[in-house]
Amino acid sequence: MKKVFSRIYSAIVYVFLYAPIFVMIFFSFNSTKSKTSFSGFSLRWYEELFKDEWLMESLVNTALIAVISSIAATVLGTLAAIGICNLKRKPRNFVMNISNIPIINPEIVTGVSLMLLFVFVVKIFQGELGFVTVLLSHIAFSTPYVVLNVIPRIKSMNMNLYEAALDLGCVPTKAFYKVVLPEISPGILAGFFMAFTFSLDDFIISYFVCGSTFQTLPIYIYGLLKRPIPLSINALSAIMFLVIITALVLSNVIQSRSEVKEIRSAKKKNY
Repeated sequence: MKKVFSRIYSAIVYVFLYAPIFVMIFFSFNSTKSKTSFSGFSLRWYEELFKDEWLMESLVNTALIAVISSIAATVLGTLAAIGICNLKRKPRNFVMNISNIPIINPEIVTGVSLMLLFVFVVKIFQGELGFVTVLLSHIAFSTPYVVLNVIPRIKSMNMNLYEAALDLGCVPTKAFYKVVLPEISPGILAGFFMAFTFSLDDFIISYFVCGSTFQTLPIYIYGLLKRPIPLSINALSAIMFLVIITALVLSNVIQSRSEVKEIRSAKKKNY
């Protein structure tokens, strides 16, 4: 009975979480503007999506910011995680607590503080808020998530492999790329996808640091709240949802294949 109730409870939770998304995707194929009654199947709103220049520009801006900031945050977070793991216990705990502050800190506080910082810097260099300030902000709040994903992989790996590579003649850089990087790659990949997802989703911090000449997709959608939101937004959300699901499936497949390879290599060593 416990298993039956747990399955029913899990099903209810998943329906509650994903039913609104599937309803949104369903009405993205509606032939009329109605958001409550389905009049017929049509790709009208997907066509309207690609005709909206402001929407496509915001989407491109969001994609560029997400990709660049995720790559930068992954590199910085991986290097930071390696450095933190090489510290002694007390300094390591202190640095970890500092790196967790952007995660615990409310986004509105982070957004206002970054805005004040960038306004001060912009006045000195006579620039303006825009692409660069949003990019730096996304790197700043994404890096701690990469650190949290990479550190457990570093702690779980066998450091004797790295030392053995050094003893066999590898320089530290080559040993890192040949031994350490493959071992921690699942954590790096997970951190990259988490940073990418948070960057796509961010509104509050981007709203404070974007300026008047640059906008991301969440900011554009927020501006549409003053009037009826077109169903082309449903179409865009459906495409983004499918892209993210595909990326997660691919990451899980890659991770499962790497685990299978590790198990097979371990069995070969035992024999």
